[in-house]
Parts: sequence; C-alpha cells; structure tokens
Amino acid sequence: MHPAPSVIIFTTMSGLGLGLMVFLGLGFLDVSGFVAFVFVAIAFALLGGGLLSSLFHLGHPERFIKALRQWRSSWLSREGVLSFVTMGLFGLYALLWIFWDMRIGWLGLLAAASALLTVFATSMIYAQMKSIPRWNSFLTPAMFLLYALAGGALLAAQSYVAGLLFLLLVPLQVIVWVVGDRAFGATGSDMGTATGLGNLGKVRLLEKPHSGTNYLMKEMVYVIGRKHAAKLRLFALVFGSLLPASLLLFFPHSMSIAFAAIAIHLVGLFAQRWLFFAEAEHVVGLYYGQR
Repeated sequence: MHPAPSVIIFTTMSGLGLGLMVFLGLGFLDVSGFVAFVFVAIAFALLGGGLLSSLFHLGHPERFIKALRQWRSSWLSREGVLSFVTMGLFGLYALLWIFWDMRIGWLGLLAAASALLTVFATSMIYAQMKSIPRWNSFLTPAMFLLYALAGGALLAAQSYVAGLLFLLLVPLQVIVWVVGDRAFGATGSDMGTATGLGNLGKVRLLEKPHSGTNYLMKEMVYVIGRKHAAKLRLFALVFGSLLPASLLLFFPHSMSIAFAAIAIHLVGLFAQRWLFFAEAEHVVGLYYGQR
C-alpha cells in the first residue's frame, strides 16, 4: 500500500504517547509537580499530535466526528472513541497527580488499560483486513503493542525495562517479516482466482485495465524493490531495536544516553512503519499484474 506520511506519523506518535501513558498510569515514574507535568505534556502531545495527523488522511477532515459513530462494527471508530476515553481518564489521573500529588492507583490502572486497548484497536484496523494477507495475523497486534510498550518505557525513563523490551522486539520483528513474506502466497490468490478464469488455464495480463492511474493504483498498489526493502529492514532493526537496547543495557544510565536512545529509536521506528505500509500487498494488485 501507499505509505501515506499522515498515517505513518499517526501510528508512530500515538503509539509512543499511549505507551508512555501506560507506564505513567502504572506509577513507574516517581516524580511530582512540574516534572510530572512535563512527562504528562509529552504523552498528550504525542497522542494529540498523532490524532491530528490522522485527520489529513480523511477525505473530509472536518467530518471526523462521523468516523466515531460506527464503533459497533469498525475498529477505526473504536480506536477514535478509545483515544478520547484514554485522554479523559489519564487527564483526570494527571490533574490529581500534578496539582494535589495524589496518585490514585485504580484510576491510573484504568487509564493504562485504556491506553493499551487503544493501541490494540489501532493494530486491528490493519490486522482484520483479509485483503492484505501480510497484516491479517495476530502478529500485527503483538508488534504494535510491543513497540508502544518499548517506546513508552524509554520515554518514562525506565531504561532497563525498555532495553529488555527492545531485545524482545528483535525476534518478533524478524518473525513478522518472515511470516509476512509468505502470507500472500499461502492464500493461493493469483490472477486466475482474481478474475475467476483460473479454471480455463494459466491467466496472464494482456493489457492493463486502463491507461492512466486511478485511486486503487495510487493507494493500494505500491511496489518496493526487494534489495531496497532488505536494506531498510536491516536499518529499521538496528536503529529501531538493537542500538537502543545496547545503549540502555550496556552503558551507564545518563540523560545523554537516554536522549540518544530516543533519537535512534525514532529513526528506526519511522523506517519500520514506512515498510509496514510499503510492503503490504493488496489483493487488488492482481488485476494490474502486481502484488
């Protein structure tokens, strides 16, 4: 699929913000007053900025409220509703924490659970799409959740926990790529099944359906060379997980190390999320002789 910048920014920023809310809600950070305010502000800025970015992917951003009405059947609507619920719960928890130095355990736990549910809802927007076999797996929610938790732990100054989570991300990400590479072929879909002419023999494309581009080709059919994909995967793995884990686990903890780990992880995370969309083969591509 076409890797739209708005969706890449949304999934990365909101995931980090929600992950940070999880650790703050669970009481991992023993601070108060202005320092607490700074961490809360970062969490809200990341989640709020991500949500604002997602609006640019809508045809009519001013009608975003309509996207919240189908929560009974749409994971996108559930994600939107849960985002506002999370901000409300965490906002109340943060107000009591910052201004009255009250950290209500059950409220923080509720906010953390809501944040995790929001990340899960985001991942299910993609995982439930049978038209994109690479995403249609329980591995997609697992990957989104682990990235959010690892990034959240890093932002919450939980260096050791973040380092361990980044190490866990390495094998999970490799498994996601290996399984994803085989997912489309495992469905048995090809030009014959797409056109319904497979019973007549091998079907091949004589001429493209039309001479110009259209919405489907722009949004659903995106081809990235295997050599480029392999280089980007290595880059995403090293910068998104391995280097941050090494810095956090094998170097003395300091502000400079923490900021370096955050910067490196962000670079790798954007590369990983770009690949997540760019490598997604939509079945509609079969009609155009592409996957």
